[in-house]
Amino acid sequence: MAEPFSYAVLRLVPDIERGEQVNVGVIVFCRPLDFLGARTALDDDRARALAPDVDLDAARRHLWAIERIAAGDPEAGPIAKLDTTARFHWLVAPASTIVQPSEVHTGLCDDPQAYLDELFERLVG
Repeated sequence: MAEPFSYAVLRLVPDIERGEQVNVGVIVFCRPLDFLGARTALDDDRARALAPDVDLDAARRHLWAIERIAAGDPEAGPIAKLDTTARFHWLVAPASTIVQPSEVHTGLCDDPQAYLDELFERLVG
């Protein structure tokens, strides 16, 4: 049976003033199935095309933290210890950092992990 879910696209915005962005990940949340997952990837060439001096190591650390928080990894700090709903809302909160979430979108699915993979391939891959 299809369940409601929410998702956001993660975007690398290397120069806030210019506002250019490249998709670098997806977060999927399905409360009825207690699922929260994030998948990320950083294309160095695309990022450098927007900003040649972008700090790719900092961006990678940020993306790694997002994945670990979504997974509930206790090593990822206090946010990762919250329940899935709180972690999702924290991850998709508006930010002015180098990695920014899109607006939240909704839909129905019966396999949130499969949908995370599909969204990632379509929007990031």
